Amino acid sequence: MRRDTGFPHADAENDFLRSRRQQVLARLSAWLRREPDDVNIMLPFTEVVEALGQVGERRLGLRVIRLDTVVGSVDRTRDFDRRFRPTSTRVRERWERLARAQRRGEAVPPIAVYRIGDLHFVQDGHHRVSVAIAHHNDTIDAYVTEIITKIDAAGIRFRGDLMVKADRRLFLERVPLPGEARAAVVLTDAWEYTELSETVEAWGFRLMQDEGTFLDRTTIARRWYHEEFRPVVRLLRSAELIADRTEAEAYLRVGCERYRLMRTHRWDDEIIEAVRRGPRR
Repeated sequence: MRRDTGFPHADAENDFLRSRRQQVLARLSAWLRREPDDVNIMLPFTEVVEALGQVGERRLGLRVIRLDTVVGSVDRTRDFDRRFRPTSTRVRERWERLARAQRRGEAVPPIAVYRIGDLHFVQDGHHRVSVAIAHHNDTIDAYVTEIITKIDAAGIRFRGDLMVKADRRLFLERVPLPGEARAAVVLTDAWEYTELSETVEAWGFRLMQDEGTFLDRTTIARRWYHEEFRPVVRLLRSAELIADRTEAEAYLRVGCERYRLMRTHRWDDEIIEAVRRGPRR
């Protein structure tokens, strides 16, 4: 529990020491729980943009944003953790100066952030965000620039999630699915997006051979979804072979057994169990 002395200088010092202690305890807790290394690391703006693919930006002006949506930084990822607690004493002098100003009721300039989906990344104002969170504020004034990306940022929590997003973006470039189909084909393993890309491209090559004509990627993606993916998924649902997977994951499981079926012409309990277990690596 925070106990204030009423003296801004002393209270600002205590604020900083408390925030540093919380940062150390958070690291220790993550280690004891064997959580991923990136659980307390703030998201790097550049890596997020590269994973999602930037197509444009627009200035939204001065807005009030929730502090719990501020999850990353443009260039200060080493000075603060995911909750903007200081990771060292290097930022102490400036941090405490801002804390004293806020305690005295002095005006604090708005920060500057980039917005990607519902997430915000600090361009200018890291110390102000850190002090505001330490003082248990819920919101902060910010000049917002929205970054428009090829795929949405939904589901990004940790740095490791960026690999899945990057591979999904590459998949959709190779297999440009439209609206409903785009939303339906979802995988949780980044590598499986590469496997599915190759599966769709192989299906499209066989289709062009059968029809004796060239088809572009958009046409192949649309036809694969309606002529191959949906019918197979309906069969899998009828056979109760989807379980807790996504439809795309269940489709891939069957694809891994396809060549064995072609060689052996078998569809017995062993094959069905192999589909349930998943692909061989």
